[in-house]
Amino acid sequence: MVRPCPSVGPRGRLRAWPGARDLAPSLRARPARCRRLLPRGGAAPAGGGAEAGPGGGPGGAGGAAAKAGCAADMTDNIPLQPVRQKKRMDSRPRAGCCEWLRCCGRGDPRPRTVWLGHPEKRDQRYPRNVINNQKYNFFTFLPGVLFNQFKYFFNLYFLLLACSQFVPEMRLGALYTYWVPLGFVLAVTVIREAVEEIRCYVRDKEVNSQVYSRLTARGTVKVKSSSIQVGDLIIVEKNQRVPADMIFLRTSEKNGSCFLRTDQLDGETDWKLRLPVAGTQRLPTAADLLQVRSYVYAEEPNIDIHHFVGTFTREDSDPPVSESLGIENTLWAGTVVASGTVVGVVLYTGRELRSVMNTSNPRSKIGLFDLEVNCLTKILFGALVVVSLVMVALQHFAGRWYLQIIRFLLLFSNIIPISLRVNLDMGKIVYSWVIRRDSKIPSTVVRSSTIPEQLGRISYLLTDKTGTLTQNEMVFKRLHLGTVAYGLDSMDEVQSHIFSIYTQSQEPPAQKGPTVTTKVRRTMSSRVHEAVKAIALCHNVTPVYESNGVTDQAEAEKQYEDSCRVYQASSPDEVALVQWTESVGLTLVGRDQSSMQLRTPGDQILNFTILQLFPFTYESKRMGIIVRDESTGEITFYMKGADVVMAGIVQYNDWLDEECGNMAREGLRVLVVAKKCLAEEQYQDFEARYVQAKLSVHDRSLKVATVIESLEMEMELLCLTGVEDQLQADVRPTLETLRNAGIKVWMLTGDKLETATCTAKNAHLVTRNQDIHVFRLVSNRGEAHLELNAFRRKHDCALVISGDSLEVCLKYYEYEFMELACQCPAVVCCRCAPTQKAQIVRLLQERTGKLTCAVGDGGNDVSMIQESDCGVGVEGKEGKQASLAADFSITQFRHLGRLLMVHGRNSYKRSAALSQFVIHRSLCISTMQVGGQRAVCTGARNCSHRQVGEQRAAARVHRTALTGRRVGSGPQHRCTDCTHRQVGGQRAAAQVHRLHSQAGGWAAGSVHRCTDCTHRRVGSGQCAQVYGLHSQAGGWAAARSTGAPGFRVIMDEAWNQNML
Repeated sequence: MVRPCPSVGPRGRLRAWPGARDLAPSLRARPARCRRLLPRGGAAPAGGGAEAGPGGGPGGAGGAAAKAGCAADMTDNIPLQPVRQKKRMDSRPRAGCCEWLRCCGRGDPRPRTVWLGHPEKRDQRYPRNVINNQKYNFFTFLPGVLFNQFKYFFNLYFLLLACSQFVPEMRLGALYTYWVPLGFVLAVTVIREAVEEIRCYVRDKEVNSQVYSRLTARGTVKVKSSSIQVGDLIIVEKNQRVPADMIFLRTSEKNGSCFLRTDQLDGETDWKLRLPVAGTQRLPTAADLLQVRSYVYAEEPNIDIHHFVGTFTREDSDPPVSESLGIENTLWAGTVVASGTVVGVVLYTGRELRSVMNTSNPRSKIGLFDLEVNCLTKILFGALVVVSLVMVALQHFAGRWYLQIIRFLLLFSNIIPISLRVNLDMGKIVYSWVIRRDSKIPSTVVRSSTIPEQLGRISYLLTDKTGTLTQNEMVFKRLHLGTVAYGLDSMDEVQSHIFSIYTQSQEPPAQKGPTVTTKVRRTMSSRVHEAVKAIALCHNVTPVYESNGVTDQAEAEKQYEDSCRVYQASSPDEVALVQWTESVGLTLVGRDQSSMQLRTPGDQILNFTILQLFPFTYESKRMGIIVRDESTGEITFYMKGADVVMAGIVQYNDWLDEECGNMAREGLRVLVVAKKCLAEEQYQDFEARYVQAKLSVHDRSLKVATVIESLEMEMELLCLTGVEDQLQADVRPTLETLRNAGIKVWMLTGDKLETATCTAKNAHLVTRNQDIHVFRLVSNRGEAHLELNAFRRKHDCALVISGDSLEVCLKYYEYEFMELACQCPAVVCCRCAPTQKAQIVRLLQERTGKLTCAVGDGGNDVSMIQESDCGVGVEGKEGKQASLAADFSITQFRHLGRLLMVHGRNSYKRSAALSQFVIHRSLCISTMQVGGQRAVCTGARNCSHRQVGEQRAAARVHRTALTGRRVGSGPQHRCTDCTHRQVGGQRAAAQVHRLHSQAGGWAAGSVHRCTDCTHRRVGSGQCAQVYGLHSQAGGWAAARSTGAPGFRVIMDEAWNQNML
């Protein structure tokens, strides 16, 4: 038994649902990363690494047999190499521990029993319902910001350079010349982070201070959101945010249900239908909730926002009544009530909220250009070290040479300019502004301004199909009954059949002995009627009526016109089907928790009671509903789903597979519709077993699925429906432009293989002269080996592969498959799960080392978008989750061409030119410093300069022929740090140069002495001090002898020339 471990953001901060819409994509962002599956005991099972068994691993008996068999049967073999799973070095921060240390083994999330209206009856400690989206607190703000800045070599280098100026021996200039630029960069960063933190604080405070109504024994009490506790009964008004994870108990709506807007939680714009607990909804008033003795048993906190397991028990009845609770009974925090007023009991608060547990920081994306600049900085630093060593070597490593190396490093530090980072950051801001202001790609949003150069360096483009390449506007195209098919041009025949069925029922019975033609017509009308009625009943669509800006749920069409009706559903396919039934005469006019109303062409209302509803899931790939016709009492089980699962459920027929393939090749989304009539006793037996399974706390999903499958046998096949999702505008020229630019396009979709292949052809993802290799469905290692060898013999052909075959190939032949796939001009992966999309992106990055760009519009594309080097979200019918989680947001796929080809290319070229200019300018300045050490002295003839060590004021030791004129060194002679002083008895513009040394330069006094200066060997091993003062009056003069041993006065010109 494994369980998901909750996680929070880095640094242990609470990342809750945000008040701002732009922060919503972080919800559910990369949920797979947070699911660290652990055994119950907290320790890994013994032998866990060897669970593959004899045939599972490449070294086992089964693997050896497969290897030997394949080697014997194949001539063009691929080496059977075991796949070594490398430990990925991910730059994403790992989630920290929760407040109660449950992730660390010192605590364990446990199921809970919550008594209604009695928060004091709690069996464990729960966190406060406080929202905190801040990255830092008062004490960690400055250290955290500085750490994030100086963890890169570029910034760390300038910090060390500035700090070195506090050492007198290393000082090159005024401190402000180093600290002001660095301080400016840091100040901008700190101010930006501070503004963001203040905004988060204000937003969190506003959310935590929102007032709600709490039911107590003394009546309704106003309470802040931060004061809500587990077990409180909270009243949430219409258009008000749900403050905590709650169980839906009561609603003011007459139909006994309410709608939620969940775009802040899962990014989907469609409203979700929620149902209250039946036992509490029947109570006369909300105050009676405090009078009953009842509790909710809920599962432990986890990150799954689409499933919930719990039970509601009322103990004051005899016997106690229990009712199962599912996702349809929940009100998750962050959602907004869209209809009526609801009452709920709080289950989870604070860090245990579903939205908080699903929140994790996406991967911190660093642009390749920034990494290259950082690498170039390291190369320049290495060159700087080499130049410093050369300069010291020219002086034969005299004296304290190691100190001279440091001084040279500081002197040539301009080779690495601090202005490079500032200029590049300012350039990126300008690039982002230009993208947002481009009128040819309106409504484009730049959410990550640090990687605009990535757009111009993309090698692989991975795109979704539905809603990205297509419009996600479903249009009903075909109804197929097996022997006859109806298209758009023949829908009037379907309408006539429906009209005839309901008009004949009101007319006198037909005469006996009808003709054969009449019998055939009536039989076909009956078949069409059954198919249309099944489509009109088997769905989760709810009609909503809008009048004068006020939305209300209508029971019938009498109060509202048809123009005011709006259909709400979780899938656009459902809406398209219901709209089609309305166009042919059977209209859905009302629906609530337990009933549904249809209007016939003769304005007759057909009432149906909803007995059971089985919603669509990605695992089952089908949905079902059991209804009772109020007029006849007949119980019917309707079901629709994908052909791959419905083929084994319906009765045998010889046309289902063929027609599904034909419709899929036309680019239609195919659904199979079936029904089964149930006797009263059969349904009662099913209901008893179904209720018992739903009350189970452990393995509820498995038990419920088993009970439902008992009904899914020998169902009558009614029809096939074909819905078309049309291509977006200019998709074909955009893909052709990207292909001509050398970008390989991969399409990753969840649709079936035929539909994906047809869309790829229509969009010209695969050109007309290219062959298509459809990868055969494989289930084991040997089949994968054979199919890879068959694909290896083909050249310049597109690859189409299903998700199941892809999983097998990546399990055994990851390297070989990726090598072959990367050689294809286009790849289409169908039936792909969201985790497989992210896995493909990651493998492309690891195997090719190229930049990838992922484009999608739905919640299932978020993992792929965040895994890629550059994520682009398309705002579509499936909501804004992908758009909010992406680095760039566009409204249409055709805008991607200009975004990559124009803005991406220009951003990269401009940043490259800007960085080259800044670096070359710094190199020129540093070269001038080195070249300036050989110059002509204007004060005397035949005078040359030689640099001595490292100095601040360009002090030089000069050697020249003496003019015979001497400069006195009387008491007036004072030598300071590069100032003009009176020399001897004359006042001249004499520049006094100080040799940079540890002793501080020249000493003043009656005897002119140099305390610590560079020495040169003179004559027979004696050391002479060469120094002089350069003045406009008399050139260079030698000073008197200091009288110290080893020093001699240099007076003779010829001897001086020989000596030097």
